[in-house]
Amino acid sequence: MSSNAYADREAIFAALAQAETAHRVLASASLDALSAEEVLEVLARREALAWRAPAVDHRLLARLVVDGNPGVLGAANLTLVLEERLRISRGVARRRLAEAADLGPRVALDGQPLEPVMPTVAQGAAAGVIGPEQIAIVRDTYAKIPAAVDPETRADAEKELAELAASYGPAHLQKLATVLLMVLDPDGDFADRRRAAKRGLSVGAQTHDGMRNLRASLTPEAWATLEPILEKLAAPGMCNPEDEHPCVSGTPSEDQIQGDKRTVSQRNHDALVAAMRALLASGDLGQHNGLPVTVIVTTTLAELEAAAHGGAPADLGTAPTVEPSATTSQPPACYVPAALTGWAVTAGGSFLPMSDLLRMASHAIHYLTVFDGHGRALWLGRTKRLANADQRIVLYARDKGCTKPGCTHSAYRCQAHHLTPYGRGREGRTDIDDLGLACGRDNTMADTHNWTTHLNTDGRVEWTPPKHLNHGQPRVNPYHQPADMLAHFHKRFRHQHPPGTDPPHGSKS
Repeated sequence: MSSNAYADREAIFAALAQAETAHRVLASASLDALSAEEVLEVLARREALAWRAPAVDHRLLARLVVDGNPGVLGAANLTLVLEERLRISRGVARRRLAEAADLGPRVALDGQPLEPVMPTVAQGAAAGVIGPEQIAIVRDTYAKIPAAVDPETRADAEKELAELAASYGPAHLQKLATVLLMVLDPDGDFADRRRAAKRGLSVGAQTHDGMRNLRASLTPEAWATLEPILEKLAAPGMCNPEDEHPCVSGTPSEDQIQGDKRTVSQRNHDALVAAMRALLASGDLGQHNGLPVTVIVTTTLAELEAAAHGGAPADLGTAPTVEPSATTSQPPACYVPAALTGWAVTAGGSFLPMSDLLRMASHAIHYLTVFDGHGRALWLGRTKRLANADQRIVLYARDKGCTKPGCTHSAYRCQAHHLTPYGRGREGRTDIDDLGLACGRDNTMADTHNWTTHLNTDGRVEWTPPKHLNHGQPRVNPYHQPADMLAHFHKRFRHQHPPGTDPPHGSKS
């Protein structure tokens, strides 16, 4: 080791000791003598020091990459070394190494020093004028520059990004960096095809509280279409479910605007609900699988009574006989206790709180049909092959989805399947007890591959496979009927703990 290198080594550890001493002084010194302006000045100078600190780390990590032997240091790779020694997550360790590869010094194969991949950004970081948030945006943008861009233009783009990062905060920088990428993308028509391939809308699984997460990647056309809808319906005071009379068209009153305490994301959500409700009400969507496109919800009469009347049975009267969008059915033959879950089920298989069902019915009460034994009969027969709308509603309420064991298709995606092949045994009739829901694939399979189906005494469709496929598998699909399993538990629990007695909270001697 040369004398100069040894002096630098001593200087590094001395500087660290000084920095640690300075930190202790700052941490323990009284701040009472500082004015508000001076406090802000101290914060700004400390922020600049914090911004400059990663530049030292970039040099240290670059040296570690060149000279460090992970095995000697006690791990299989440098990511694990940093994770263990610095007590940081593996993801943060990877990010720091990748950042050092872009902004730290490099060495050529012949040992000659090279400037960083992003030299201007590295200089700005070392000077404390480019912060960590800006660095992340710039690196992400630089990585997305198309490969077809020539080296000179790429170098100019790096300089431009560095200048922007030194002048603007993260929000403005992100916008400007996006525009820069648009200018640099020379792909033409290929860009359109690439965008189309990336489009998508994913729906997450329903959680225990009934919520779902959406994740979307919208094309420019999709966002340009949605943008004015949200600008109107998500404006303060619009479509607020907390208002007694929400404003869904026109201009909200000043009181509605000033009283709107929702966040932007909450207003966007409520605007989307209002837009979807208007689309369904328009009738422009036509039919799907023989029914008008509308919301179809099923529940038991007991659940509806409990929600509407606090658990006390009530005479709901004769149900309206108009086009349904929310339906309830009598409990099936198997045991279903009153107010078992407090949730209704949509024809898509989603759970809907009874409070939401009642609120939805209040928006369009003429779309609610209650199958309570006093209105429309559950036995609905036709002499035509195709099931009518009434029968499909009953099937949605009874089966809730494809009845073939193992199938997860919801009622919305199912057809009316004839349990007895049409023209055999039923004298050509289409009766509700000879119908069941089946997705298109399973409906065809039953007709062409010798499966037999029938409605059992519990009101559930059973599927019996042909002999060569029969291995004792389940005959009924439980996927869409979780209440059946809950009902048996509830029945056993009530038998052990009759109403009026307190369930045990622990053993007593």
